[in-house]
Amino acid sequence: MSQTVSAPSDATQGADHVIDPNIGEFSPVEEVVRKTGDLRRIRSNPDYWYPVAWSRELKRGKTIGTRYAGQPIALVRPMDGTVFALEDRCAHRQVPLSLGKVSGEAVQCCYHGWAYGRSGRCIDVPYLGKGKLPNGVRTYPCREEGGLIFIFPGDPAKAESTPFPQLGSVGNPEYKTRRFGETVGCHYSFMHENLMDMNHQFMHMKQMGQMKPRFLGGKDEPTLVEARYSFARTGGKQPWGETFIFGERRDASEKYAHKDVMTIRTEYPYQTLRIATGDEPPVMDLWIVYVPQDVEEKTCRVFGLLSIRRPKAKLVLDIAWPFLIAFTERIFKEDRDIVELEQAAWNELGGDHNQEVFPVINMLRRLLARCGVPMEPSDKPQGSTP
Repeated sequence: MSQTVSAPSDATQGADHVIDPNIGEFSPVEEVVRKTGDLRRIRSNPDYWYPVAWSRELKRGKTIGTRYAGQPIALVRPMDGTVFALEDRCAHRQVPLSLGKVSGEAVQCCYHGWAYGRSGRCIDVPYLGKGKLPNGVRTYPCREEGGLIFIFPGDPAKAESTPFPQLGSVGNPEYKTRRFGETVGCHYSFMHENLMDMNHQFMHMKQMGQMKPRFLGGKDEPTLVEARYSFARTGGKQPWGETFIFGERRDASEKYAHKDVMTIRTEYPYQTLRIATGDEPPVMDLWIVYVPQDVEEKTCRVFGLLSIRRPKAKLVLDIAWPFLIAFTERIFKEDRDIVELEQAAWNELGGDHNQEVFPVINMLRRLLARCGVPMEPSDKPQGSTP
């Protein structure tokens, strides 16, 4: 199903805007959500490229441990060579390889010195002959782009044919990029809903003043949901962080009301948020993804690339950067706190009791169900074993 969602007129707000949930056929995964009413029991789909660490975290000649949905992963950066990713368990005694030592193009387990190359094969056991080497460990397709280290945790045969995400404006010299994120105690779907629904600006009133959003329309496609908004300030002063984003000081006058368009898109499993005026390049370009950490996917690690377009006086943004960081940190903290409260309610109630009325979020929920994977107790980590 591909559908353009139009914004309702003021007179019909919320009336001609409802999407019939029976339109089109539902996939088996969507049926699970329809019957259980619980999107939080849908796993992320592993057949996509996911970042699992920042490049700066992994020094040359070192290895670190990270995770995707409960799968322990060792990232290895040889002194001369590209990063590779292995299951973070030695085949011998299951000790984490991330505690080992990088030797040439291999990593040696810290316990008995078993060594593994980038293919995952065991290439040396110090006390065995070369003809008696045991099997190796799982390996993951791995790429490094935009200051992030990505793996492909699903079927490795699909890695080459699966499009790699476009990382916003991180590579554009006209923008200055902040790399941010931390672990948040919630299912990834709460994060998607939070960013997509600008009706929650009520929560940010202390940071941003009183803002009235206007929904302008959007898109509903098989792997994509998009919403467009404009805003009018109805009270309070413009925060300095917002001033630095737009490059000008604004008040609550009609002159600035609904001047800019914010476009938010979930293109599974990634999200983007862009703010632009007319046909001009975006003043802000955010790319963000929420990577599940535990097996039940009740926690996720956020990886965000927030790019701000430099003004004509380019050094101004550099000087203002600490203020902008502080502003965005306060907003992120409020969002993090609220989604963790949502997850806590889910835990206490034993399921999803939300009553969603905003059509855009219902479309988003259907997208996440359609693209995700039903959670089963028998689910096991995926990867390739040499």
